[in-house]
Amino acid sequence: MVILLNCVTLGMYQPCENIDCSSDRCKVLQAFDVFIYVFFAVEMVVKMMALGIFGHRCYLGDTWNRLDFFIVMAGMVEYSLDLQNINLSAIRTVRVLRPLKAINRVPSMRILVNLLLDTLPMLGNVLLLCFFVFFIFGVIGVQLWAGLLRNRCYPKENFTLSKDISLPRPYYMADEDDERPFICSLAQDNGIMACTDVPARRELGRTCCLDKDDVTHRQGLGLSPEPLVNGSVSGPGLCVNWNQYYTRCHTGHSNPHKGAINFDNIAYAWIVIFQVITLEGWVEIMYYVMDAHSFYNFIYFILLIIIGSFFMINLCLVVIATQFSETKQREHQLMQEQRAQAHSSSTLASMTEPSAGCYESVFQLVCHVLRKARRRSMALCNRLLGRPKEVKGAGRRGGGEKTNVNGGGRGVGGERRGQHRQGEW
Repeated sequence: MVILLNCVTLGMYQPCENIDCSSDRCKVLQAFDVFIYVFFAVEMVVKMMALGIFGHRCYLGDTWNRLDFFIVMAGMVEYSLDLQNINLSAIRTVRVLRPLKAINRVPSMRILVNLLLDTLPMLGNVLLLCFFVFFIFGVIGVQLWAGLLRNRCYPKENFTLSKDISLPRPYYMADEDDERPFICSLAQDNGIMACTDVPARRELGRTCCLDKDDVTHRQGLGLSPEPLVNGSVSGPGLCVNWNQYYTRCHTGHSNPHKGAINFDNIAYAWIVIFQVITLEGWVEIMYYVMDAHSFYNFIYFILLIIIGSFFMINLCLVVIATQFSETKQREHQLMQEQRAQAHSSSTLASMTEPSAGCYESVFQLVCHVLRKARRRSMALCNRLLGRPKEVKGAGRRGGGEKTNVNGGGRGVGGERRGQHRQGEW
């Protein structure tokens, strides 16, 4: 319950509004935080006194107890820094680890966490295999497509304009922010897109049909270079189609998506491969490569998805599944040993099995207390009414005397047989 209360108080904390903690809400949350810390600290001290501190079966011998110890010590450092007016926000983040104390309280959750920890060595071999596979795919990508995603459509090298006129952009951009660039294919490659596929320019919903000579002519007449400015001249297509001059495919300086998507080196190739195997946005990357290099590059991405996404990731799941049953059996046996260790020689504990659950133990405790209270109440009632105490097993005592007599006869015979044997010896 205290762990759940801690989760609620952490969720209600508002750092932007509680900088100086002057509101009543912040003070109440701070009081709850102090109470929770004191509760955890007292729990740690009680466990240390009951189990001992150092040793195999002592407090610090358990991994989860060491986590609790670290949380309490970090909280102590935090409160000591607050008293000295030193604000260290990095230590405050240790409060987030407090809900992890619930892992040790819930057996099923503890089994799952231990399962993940046990599978790490086995997953290491799988990750090593993934590294070699992705390294091969990365080298292939670098050898085939290094620098090709920088291809853009530029004007010709000898392209000139009058001094008062310039192209709107250094190379063709489909959008203003260039999030989805137009990637062209070089002359030596067999990509899908070429600079001849650049669409005509459109302004105000109209396709432009003029060229630079019309602009020069209008300048000679003393008119505006752009015929269609604020609707001063009516008529469809009265603007210059600047896109028709981006005819030279050349390698530029920028890659798609702020430079994150490229195969220029092995590091960036691994980033692209990771994005592809997550099945997020891989089609767009494949289209970029097909536009710049060749249509048949889709084979690379299909193989990468089959091997990386379908095979390697499922191989990790197979490792986790095979380890699950073994870890669950070991943790169940460990919990039984811990319960048997805590099993005392009292009357109540003698009736409780080590594998009993929490609710079953509470139910047996209530039944034991009720039986004990019933016996004491009946004894008190008989004492008040003046009734004599019942003598249990009176008939058994009579039978016992007869048995003792018979036993005595048998004992005499036994003595005689013993004397006879001693004479023989």
